Amino acid sequence: MTITSSRITEAEINELISKLHALLPEARRSTRRASAAKLLKETCSYIMSLHREVDDLSDRLSLLITNMDVTSSQAEIIRSLLR
Repeated sequence: MTITSSRITEAEINELISKLHALLPEARRSTRRASAAKLLKETCSYIMSLHREVDDLSDRLSLLITNMDVTSSQAEIIRSLLR
């Protein structure tokens, strides 16, 4: 978005859509361009799946830490990574 204008141009929208296209795993494999609406829906779905994956990994990590010997070197490494 330009500094002098509060309105986003069509070129800026197209640039943002291209950036989104490059970020989505499914879209990167496809050579054909999806509509902006479809790309936005895919982006939302992808972000929600990433949130679910983060939640799942967080739960698994919590379980691992709970089951570890609190004085173990592995537990200390994990704690240092979480800081």
